[in-house]
Amino acid sequence: MTTSPESPSPGERISTSNAEDVLHDVETQVDALETQFDMDPLDNARRLLLVHAHPDDETIGTGASMAKYAHEGALVTLITCTLGEQGEVLVPELEHLAADKDDALGVQRIDELAVAMEALGVKDHRFLGGPGRWRDSDMMGREGNNDPRCFWQCDFDEAVGEAVKVIREVRPQVMVTYDENGGYGHPDHIQAHRVAVAGFHAAGDPEQFPEAGEPWQPLKLYYTAMARSSMQKVIDWFRDNPDAPSFMGPEVTDASDVPFTVPDEDITAEIDARDYFDHKMAAMRAHKTQIEVDGPFFAMADGFGHRAWGLETFVLAYGDKGPTDPESGRETDLFAGVE
Repeated sequence: MTTSPESPSPGERISTSNAEDVLHDVETQVDALETQFDMDPLDNARRLLLVHAHPDDETIGTGASMAKYAHEGALVTLITCTLGEQGEVLVPELEHLAADKDDALGVQRIDELAVAMEALGVKDHRFLGGPGRWRDSDMMGREGNNDPRCFWQCDFDEAVGEAVKVIREVRPQVMVTYDENGGYGHPDHIQAHRVAVAGFHAAGDPEQFPEAGEPWQPLKLYYTAMARSSMQKVIDWFRDNPDAPSFMGPEVTDASDVPFTVPDEDITAEIDARDYFDHKMAAMRAHKTQIEVDGPFFAMADGFGHRAWGLETFVLAYGDKGPTDPESGRETDLFAGVE
């Protein structure tokens, strides 16, 4: 997905009204492409659907796995629920795009997501309900939570219906989203969880959303997760490398205090996608307004390399656990048991 040829170039000042015009052009262009794109999902033996809240979430948590499955021939589909309009802008020359200035960051992040998906090899990526249908809600407890346009305030049935449309079209065997807390409590992550779970169950029920297509029941739903032992290694590394930029204060010494980690015994799947480390790094660089190339994520990449960013872990929330690695007791394939 790309913006129209008339879209402002990166760094060009965009007015709020112009941003809305660009979003309209993008949506029109996407609709036209979907009409031309003759895709039969069942031509792909493996079909994976991920539901994420904002552009860049997909790369940080699941980018290596997405690249692995896409390059192995699976159909990988990404649903992004908002444009991430409330995100902090880390590029000085693009600061005018921020929500409290020109409020045009969403247009920029559409392009960033498109470049990231190209880096991962993912060809099917969509915004829930279309680009800009629901707005970024900002962090929990902030005024953005009350914006009637935001995802936190969405008509839940409408949002679930939009997810069901995609599920019934793509017919994934496997879905991925966040846990009940959205990983770390962001309202859009929590709402993405709720919509994905409701969509997972509703898609196979012919009584629900009959206008959304022929029923299809995915077999497995995973939550993204980070094992506490992995986070402890990160904490210890930053403690031993105090000059490296960190997203945690020195007071954080125990991984159990980090809200998005889970006990190691709860991890049910570990995907070894270390061969796609470079793809993930390229996708992270694409999200330039959100991820600093000299910031903590890349510091971790330097400190831990392929293991830190190429091994991604998940918790099976719904469905039957497939065959596991005899040593770890974890699935090594999200499609384990599907075939």
